[in-house]
Order: sequence, then structure tokens, then C-alpha cells
Amino acid sequence: MASVTRTRSGTIPSMETSGHAFRDNTLIVVFGASGDLAKKKTYPALFGLYRNGYLPKGVHIVGYARTKMDQEEYHKRTTSYIKNPNNDPEVAATIEEFKKISSYVSGNYDDSPSFQNLARHMEAIEKSYQSRGINRLFYLALPPSVFVPVAKHVKESCYATNGINRIIVEKPFGKDLDSCRELLSSLKESWKEEETYRIDHYLGKEMVKNLLVLRFANVAMGAAWDKHSISNVQISFKEPFGTEGRGGYFDEFGIIRDILQNHLLQVLSILTMERPVSFASEDIRDEKVKVLRAIPPIKREDVVLGQYVGANGKPGYLDDDTVPKDSVCPTFAATTLWIQNERWEGVPFILKAGKALNEAKVEIRMQFKDVTQGIFKDISRNELVIRIQPSEAVYLKLNTKTPGYAFRALPTEMDLTYKKRFTDTKIPEAYEALILDAIKGDHSNFVRDDELDVAWKIFTPILHWIDGKEGPRPKPSPYPYGSRGPKELDSFIEKLGYKRSTGEDYSWPITNVSNL
Repeated sequence: MASVTRTRSGTIPSMETSGHAFRDNTLIVVFGASGDLAKKKTYPALFGLYRNGYLPKGVHIVGYARTKMDQEEYHKRTTSYIKNPNNDPEVAATIEEFKKISSYVSGNYDDSPSFQNLARHMEAIEKSYQSRGINRLFYLALPPSVFVPVAKHVKESCYATNGINRIIVEKPFGKDLDSCRELLSSLKESWKEEETYRIDHYLGKEMVKNLLVLRFANVAMGAAWDKHSISNVQISFKEPFGTEGRGGYFDEFGIIRDILQNHLLQVLSILTMERPVSFASEDIRDEKVKVLRAIPPIKREDVVLGQYVGANGKPGYLDDDTVPKDSVCPTFAATTLWIQNERWEGVPFILKAGKALNEAKVEIRMQFKDVTQGIFKDISRNELVIRIQPSEAVYLKLNTKTPGYAFRALPTEMDLTYKKRFTDTKIPEAYEALILDAIKGDHSNFVRDDELDVAWKIFTPILHWIDGKEGPRPKPSPYPYGSRGPKELDSFIEKLGYKRSTGEDYSWPITNVSNL
């Protein structure tokens, strides 16, 4: 009897990229190669892709920065954050191989001769290519003050005329609506939208990418995903440490620009968008823009601001030597967004972010409405919690009968904790996933220009108020280092319908991915 070939389940044909994937003849240029972002995120991500065989065949990485250093020092810096805790000889050998495909060029960010020198270095490497077509990926791990001159000089001196060019730009994309539009306009003078990849690393996180599948591949989820079932939604970002000597940079931008306007708003857009026509990048981004356009600018009464003060032996924000002593920059913010469309009208979306809090956590908490009263009393609400980091998980809080003779409702959880369920899976770092997307030519997890514009429209009025452009600057409420945030927070979220409850842990069985 002939064997039957079973089709692989769970495939998503429309998610297959229509872009041109770089397979060979590829140069990756990292600008800002001597900086913190490059050594802590960009190079470890590139190494992860290299180690797992995801970089194009024969790829070469060129680092570029103002710092004058030899190749040995460059390699020391770029591999200093690559993890090898057990001193695995195989990993150590791969790190040495990785160094061999990487070289360094020093130069300025604002003069043509420096970029012409870089172009000569690149052309010397590309002479070994077997075919004519070349691919160049430029990664700007740089502060926004030099985005425009670098993008301009790269286009003038380093742009491949006989191949495909792509440029990755890091946030922040401006400080408000006007500065964002100015930055977008300046970049567009040199680079087309289809060549530009604006990176927000939260879009590369596993649980954020999983939202599309959770929502649209499960009828049970979709049936309750609206104002008829959901009472309120919280998207929270918590850090257990303060500015740690980097307050000068933070004081210029603040917690809203640093976290809410980009990371948490991106999560909100995927959580609330309508079902796209397909999972092609432009179809996804069309729906994200559509839901963001339905959100009016945030009102002042829908905001709680805080600033941490010294406690538990830890210094306060104003104790940081790099922070102005009279600063009223918020280190904590909670804002309520309202989506004015048929699905979400009347549901408050509370975005919260803070430094020097009691734990490290990023999560989505969707609280459902109360069950019909009459047969139950004081019964806990259902909650769907999606933990983005640390320890990725999805769990559903529900009520069940207490085991045994007693007959009462007990809150419990259906728990999908990734490290317990998928024991043999290593989840890639967000930057690995996003750099790979750029190599593939997939824009799905990058921010489009009109998406940025509408995002800034939502936040700019409240930011101008906080910056003192519309009268006196509001003074943030003090909260102790290591606490949950300002004392006003609990009443703020309670008035929006949130009801606090406690539950018990539920142990979920383990699944080995290789057996699927």
C-alpha cells in the first residue's frame, strides 16, 4: 500500500515574503560600530544569524565609526557581548570565524571623502564576487542627529548602482509630529520608502509577532475580541532600575517618547487591528494605520505622570549627576487611549511604562467583563495575559469549581509558558529576527512612514504640555525606587473599570517541539 504524504499543518502562505531576499554577494555596513547599540545588540544579532546559517552566503560585515582603532580592537569590541557562558569551544571557534568576515573603517559622518574611502573598501571586497549583481544593507546604529547626513552621503558615495540597497534606521524618529515629518522628508530625499526599514525592536519580539496568529488563527479568541466582552486593556512596561548615569539622554526624551509612543503603541496596533486581507507586509501595515487613525490625541486628564525618588538605598532620578536638578521629566507615565471604531468604542486601553519599579516585566492584560449576576457573587473576572518578557507566556485566567465536596468558584489559570511547553526551542533575539526580515526584504515588522505620522498625532499634544510649550510644565508625582509607581495609579486604573483579583498557579504539560 502506498504511503500517504500528509501536508504540513499550520502553514501561512500569505506570510511568505514577496521581497527580494539577499542570498549572496551581500555587504552589511554597520554605522556607529563603536557605540553601545552596535556592540550590545547589532553585532550579537548578526553573530546569532551567522552561527545559525541565516546570513547570505559569503557575506561580509563592515563596521564604520568616528573612533580610530585597529582591526584587533574592533573585533574585541564587537564580540564583547556575544554570549558563551560555558566557554563552549564550538562557539569560541565560530566567534573567530565571525571575526574573519568583518572589517572596520574609520571616518566622519559629515564629509564626502570619508564615505568615498568607505566605498573603496567595499568595492575591494566585492571584487571577489562571482556575479555582477551586489546587495548592500546599511544599518544606522546612530543617534538621530546624524541620520540625515549619513543617509545622504551613503546614497551619494556608497549606493550600489548594479544591485539592491536597503537602509535600517533606529528610533527615535523625531521628538514630535513636526520633527518627525522633517526627518521623514529629509530621508526621502535620498532613500525610497521601499528601501527604508525603520526598526522598532518590539516588533521583533516573539510574543508580539505571535499576536497575529493568536488573534486570527483561533476562532475562540476572535469571538470575544471586542467591546462586548472586554472591559479594559493594559499594556505595561516595567524596569527595576533607574537611569544609572544615562539620565542626560533620558531627560531629553522622557518615558513617553522612549517607550509609549513607539514600543507600546506598536503592540496596541497589532492587538486591535482588523483582520488583514493577507499577511503580506503592506496588508498588515494598512490595518495598523487604520486603527491608529481611529485614536484621537490623548487628553491631559487621561494621564498620570511620576518621577522616582530615592528609597531602599537606591538614588532618586534627581540624584543622577547627569540630570538637571530641577528636572520635571517623567520617569513613569500611564495614559489612556480610546479607539473610536465599531469594535473598540468605549474600551479603555491603558499604556503604562516606568523606570525604577518593583520588577522587570512587559505584558498585555485584557480583562473581560463581569459574568451575568444572580447565581454568582464576587466572582473573579476572566483575564487573558500575554507576557512579552521575561519568560514568554500566554495564560487565561478563568473560574472553575473547587475540587472536592465544596461547591464554589475558584480562579485558576490555563498557562502556556514557553520555556515549559517548548523545551527544546531557543527564541531568537528581536534584533536577529528583524535583521533577517530586512535581508529577506520583508517590511511586515518595520514601521511605515504614514504609521509614524499618525502615531505622533496621538502623542504630540500631551508631549508639548509636558515639555512646557502650552503653559507651565506639569510636576510628576514622586514614587519610591522599587515601588509599583505613583500612588495615584491604582485609582486611575480602577476608575477605568479594572478590578484586581488573585489567582493560583496552574502547571501546564510539557511539549517537545521536535515531536510535533
